[in-house]
Amino acid sequence: MSKKDYYEVLGVAKNVSDADLKKAFKRKAMKFHPDRNSDDKDAEVKFKEAREAYDILSNPKKRAAYDQFGHAGVDPSMGGAGGFGGGGSGNFSDIFGDVFSDIFGGGGGGGGQRAYRGADLRYKLDLDLEEAVSGTTVKIRVPVMTSCGTCEGSGSKKGSTPSTCTTCGGQGQVRMQQGFFSVQQTCPRCHGTGKMITDPCGTCHGQGRVKETKTLSVKVPPGVDTGDRIRLSGEGEAGEFGGPPGDLYVETHVRDHAIFQREESNLYCEMPISFVTAALGGDLEVPTLEGKVKLKVPAETQSGKLFRLRGKGVKPVRGGAVGDLMCRVVVETPVNLTSQQKDLLNQFEKTLNKSQDRHNPRSTSWLDGVKKFFDGVKF
Repeated sequence: MSKKDYYEVLGVAKNVSDADLKKAFKRKAMKFHPDRNSDDKDAEVKFKEAREAYDILSNPKKRAAYDQFGHAGVDPSMGGAGGFGGGGSGNFSDIFGDVFSDIFGGGGGGGGQRAYRGADLRYKLDLDLEEAVSGTTVKIRVPVMTSCGTCEGSGSKKGSTPSTCTTCGGQGQVRMQQGFFSVQQTCPRCHGTGKMITDPCGTCHGQGRVKETKTLSVKVPPGVDTGDRIRLSGEGEAGEFGGPPGDLYVETHVRDHAIFQREESNLYCEMPISFVTAALGGDLEVPTLEGKVKLKVPAETQSGKLFRLRGKGVKPVRGGAVGDLMCRVVVETPVNLTSQQKDLLNQFEKTLNKSQDRHNPRSTSWLDGVKKFFDGVKF
């Protein structure tokens, strides 16, 4: 038995709570476990000391005796409360199960068949912009692994039952040597079920599951956007050995639209107008997702100007105000002109040249800027 102070070994105060004592031992056990320090003999000694200290301090009777009499109160050779085997509180085995789980990826446990939750699935759902904005209900077909109806998920032929696994004796766990400790791990033959399929089902070939295509109805809420997910609980793959099914995640993808582009709750579109309308103004019919609306274009409108139609955008799926429709004006240059039209434009251009500053202020300002730039550059 170690003669070091048990509280110092675990690095705790004498008034430490049971929960903090357990955490302290777990930290020490993880740090000095021999399988993590195979070439360090000192780590093995410290691990044993921590184990001994926790065995004493986690037992109320042993801890009281140790607090009153020191090591003499718990040393069986001196008539103390007993060594590792006597009157334990049960906490020691519990925490070692936690430590082994952290170190080896799974620890002790009882036998019997273990149920496994089914895998989650993902389905990509393509939507038109109109469907995404207003919401819809669609039918989808999803290939999934479902519980075999012939054997009801057991994997065995009807009328037969699985036999006990000969490797683990039906426990689902086998003991394996890890350094100087013997730990339990999942049986590699039956994968923790404790059973072997000796007469497999002809439909699922002993798997307990078969691949099928399910048709599901998906309710798409209004306002979804690309990347949003709709969770269908229990519509994933069937669990194994009676385990619960997984979930199906429907991920939405909104197709490109011929007219509108979406940015969060707002919609954008380009609105081509003739240069006559841009110069003189006029009324235009603008498309929205709810139908056509009239937009008054003022005279002398420049290309690139944005017009905001409030409330004609998208109501976000997670709540909030409805967005707007932003119409960007694009002044269109006429093409395929006749000789007469070209002559008229030339005559019109001559009238503009007489008072360039008045009719083309932006062009005049730009040309003045270019002139100043070149005047200041030395070639």
